[in-house]
Formats: sequence, C-alpha cells, structure tokens
Amino acid sequence: MAIKNDEYGPEMIIHVYDPKTKMEGIVVIDNTAIGPAKGGVRLVPDITVDEVYGLARAMTWKNALAGIPFGGAKSGIKAPGNAPNKAELVRAFSEKIALLVPSKYVPGPDMNIGENEMAIISKTIGTPKAATGKPASMGGLPHELGSTGYGVFLATEVALEHAKIPIAGATVAIEGFGNVGTFTAKFLTEKGAKVIAVSDSKGTVYLESGLKYETLMQTKKEKGTVTAYPGAKVLPAADLFGIKCDVLIPGARPNVIRADNMDKIKARVIVEAANIPMTPDIELALVKRGIIIVPDFVANAGGVISSYVEFIGGSEKEMFAMVKEKITTNTRLVFARAKGGDLRAAALEIAKERVKAAMEKRK
Repeated sequence: MAIKNDEYGPEMIIHVYDPKTKMEGIVVIDNTAIGPAKGGVRLVPDITVDEVYGLARAMTWKNALAGIPFGGAKSGIKAPGNAPNKAELVRAFSEKIALLVPSKYVPGPDMNIGENEMAIISKTIGTPKAATGKPASMGGLPHELGSTGYGVFLATEVALEHAKIPIAGATVAIEGFGNVGTFTAKFLTEKGAKVIAVSDSKGTVYLESGLKYETLMQTKKEKGTVTAYPGAKVLPAADLFGIKCDVLIPGARPNVIRADNMDKIKARVIVEAANIPMTPDIELALVKRGIIIVPDFVANAGGVISSYVEFIGGSEKEMFAMVKEKITTNTRLVFARAKGGDLRAAALEIAKERVKAAMEKRK
C-alpha cells in the first residue's frame, strides 16, 4: 500500500537511527483522534515505510471498531527475526521513541517481538504504560491468555445466530493451531460446536464425528503436529479449505483463500481470525455466493481490547468481560448495518464514522 495522505492521516512518519547499534526503525502514527495510537513493533529485515503505513491505517480502523480509546499506529525495526543483538536493538529503539511514548504511541508485540521486548521498552522508557503485552510479572496480560481466540469464538457465535445455525452441533474447520486456533477451538467445543478439521504446517487432520480439544492439545504437545491425532484422517494442509462445514476459520497465514481455491469452499460462514486471509475482491465474490464473512478486524480484535485493559491496569477477569461485551456488540452492529451481506464495508463505515466524530470534537 503506497502512502496516501488523506483526511485521516498519517499524522507522523518517523525514521530513527542509532549509530552505535546500527538500529534502523520506522514509526507511523496514523491517527490519534480517539486516543494514543496503538500498534505493534515488528522486527523484520525488509521492513518498508509503505508496509508500516498500511498496518498503521488498519489499526486505526481496528481500534475504532473495537470501541476502545486508541488511535492507530505501527512500527518496525530493520533486522532479522533471530538477530543475536535483538535486546540491544529494542533498547536503542525505545530510547529514540521515548518522547512519543505513551502520550502519542503505545507499542505492543508483533512479528519476532514478544513479552521480553515489551519488558525492555517499558523499563527503558520508565513506565508500565510504555508497552502492552508485557510479562504477567510486570502487570501484563499476555496473549497466551487467549483474548484473540475468545473474540473469534464470540464473533462466530453471532455469525451462527445470524445464519440461524445452532452452535451446538455446528461443524467447524480451523486453519492453524497456534495461539488463536487453539483458543478458538477450546471455546467453540465448550459450547457444543463440532470441530471436524484442524490444520497446521504438517497437514490437516479430519474426523467427521468431531475432534476432542484435549486430545488435539495433547497430540500437538507430544507429537509436534495435529496430524498425529489418533484415528483421524490426514489430508494435505491446503485441503482444509474444501471441507464441507458450517464454519471455516482461516487463522494462520495471509492470502490462503485465492482465485485457485475459492470455488472449493463449501462453508456457510467464514470468520477471519488471521489478518487478510483473502483479498477484498475474493471476499466479495464469496459474499455474492451467499457465504457470510466476518472480516478480520471485526473478529480478531480481542488482542487489542486486551491491550487496552492492560494499559489501564485491569485484570484478566476484566479483560475477558470487556472482550465479550465489545466483540459481541460490534459484530451485531456490523450485521445490522451490512447491505447485501458486505460486512467489511459496513465495519469500515462504522470505524470511519467513529474516527471522524472524534476528529470533529478535537477541532
């Protein structure tokens, strides 16, 4: 996405450099009308301003739709994910952005950056509000608690209600069995849904009668892959998307649903747990086929809501309560607003209205 200055932003594009460590960093603060801009820090060798800007704009809409008082931002450090001097680079980055944090920008974890790096940012800048996603020992609410997966489950629950499919007995296929996929499976099976297929990097495991969550977790832990699930059929990872089910949840990589496999999809509902699992034109083509699609920034906002609860010093219990209230309310609102089944257009419209209203108040 090329940078286009418009009525929303970006407000700031900052390049930082530290001669001693050779740290190169980029921060894009897109919009702060609703509150300090929130967005993760990623550590990748080929980071570009365009990439960071695109992600920052996505965070503006995501946070606005989530209904939390955060604007949108993103940042990146140019280095390999396994850089041996990662801590040093993050410390140098923290020093350079200290004037912006947390009044204008609140960092969080992203690619190759986790709770240890959030601890470094927080300690370097000298306030617990300097970062979210910190270790629990520092008052953090780590994503390992399952906030994003819980939000995906809640969005799925609303979508099933709308499709008039009872959640008890609804069949589900989940792409990816990392943090988001595992918690989504957990909460869905607790409500009686039948997870019939799960994929990881080794392939897809399929069992028509339903996969048991505890057995899936144990299999993944002991064997390193869900495909070792006892008594289940093993298929190629790509075959997950063609499985006949009520709900398909892409929850790992971007652009997994494409022109070459979209016609194989037999799901009635798709809930996007991963960011950009398909392009907007593919999404629209599937919507025209009558498939209900809950967009990524509606369904996977549990993580940013959890970040806000951490930012204000809230507890794990308060976090789950806020994720439930916000995701359920906002998903229902998007369904109520959608014309012709296009939930993405409705969600974007609501997010823009909220940002515009905040910008008017600020004048």
